[in-house]
Amino acid sequence: MTEVDRFDVDAVLQQALDRLALLAEVTTALAGTLDADVGLRRTCRIIVPQLADWCALDLLDQGDRPRRVCITHRSPGALPDGLGQGCLSPLADEDTGALARVLRGAGPLLIAQPRDADLKLQTMIPALEASSAVLAPLRARRRVMGAVTLARQGDRPPYTQDDLALADDLAHRLALHVDNARLHREVQSTAEHLQRALLPDLPHPDGLQLEARYTPARSESAKVGGDWYDSFTLPTGDTTLIIGDVTGHDMRAAVAMSQLRNMLRGIACDRQEPPDAILRRLDLAHHTLTTTTATCLYSIVHGTEGGPWHLRYASAGHLAPLLVTHEGDTRYLRTHHDLLLGVDPGRPRHSATEPLPARSTLLLYTDGLVERRGEDLGTGLARLRQHAAALAHEPLPAMCDELLAGLLPENYPDDVAVLALRLPPAAG
Repeated sequence: MTEVDRFDVDAVLQQALDRLALLAEVTTALAGTLDADVGLRRTCRIIVPQLADWCALDLLDQGDRPRRVCITHRSPGALPDGLGQGCLSPLADEDTGALARVLRGAGPLLIAQPRDADLKLQTMIPALEASSAVLAPLRARRRVMGAVTLARQGDRPPYTQDDLALADDLAHRLALHVDNARLHREVQSTAEHLQRALLPDLPHPDGLQLEARYTPARSESAKVGGDWYDSFTLPTGDTTLIIGDVTGHDMRAAVAMSQLRNMLRGIACDRQEPPDAILRRLDLAHHTLTTTTATCLYSIVHGTEGGPWHLRYASAGHLAPLLVTHEGDTRYLRTHHDLLLGVDPGRPRHSATEPLPARSTLLLYTDGLVERRGEDLGTGLARLRQHAAALAHEPLPAMCDELLAGLLPENYPDDVAVLALRLPPAAG
């Protein structure tokens, strides 16, 4: 083999290794997110400048109207205004441009002379020029979901048939990513609707205001959760306040949550016993159905419209309720360190009773509101007290909304339930 032949072989091998490295880098970037747009933007930044001088990615989100997810140029200042993200013109029957053809299922297309009458690159990106281009459809499950456009400028070598195969491979990976992201979004939406359907409507007891909020986790890996709240009127006329959290973030947790809520309603209405006895009966019933553990706080509000009001409650490993007076003083109610539901149904439980001042607010919440990874729980509880004190004079709906807005980070990893009670003014 001559020196020239060895050089050619080395060049071919190096080119193959570079392409494998590019595909591996793209695969890693896509695997790191379940957001379709984020994955496509990451891919654009990898492709440019390794494979192209500029790259565009378009998706067909609704019918025949493409949406430009991203366009990246090796010289960002070379991108004219208006070429960023956003919807493009709908595909028209008379449009025979390269992008329109690819979005209808043609391709991948190799354009060696982009000014040819049949395949004008200018019909795709009017303000950008190219010496050669490759367009490939994002196709998954026999459906075209979008297109990727790769273009080279200046003296850079034009694309070849080998580049066409590489672009097709890239498009296939991008299509799978987009399809998986859409399936994940649909599953999350279905799970969230199921979770909300399992949550009850609140009663309207005389003199008392009740508000509740449930918000699902916002992290990409989150599934349906087990956080729940409930409130109903007992045959005695007293009002219950209940909140709990079933271990896990899957369908089993949601089913266990629904079972617990329904069992607790039946036991409480039938027995009308103190909260500790109710939780013990619930634990015995729950233990016969599943091995899932759960926290729960069961409380009964008793009083007349003019007061005084009292809260009798028991906790199965749940966080203590927060009492906020109208003046902004805050304190957590004392709770016994009783076990979670599902651990030892035979263990005795304890109740406590607290007076509820006129015009005060009682907050029941799940741990997602206060817990942060790498942070002491006491810090989160102190933060809740500070926010609640500042909102003591706000209407109850606004107080709940502001608590969630002020306490939850952008991508919180756990679902959150909040149940709030506002007491009426004192009589006379």
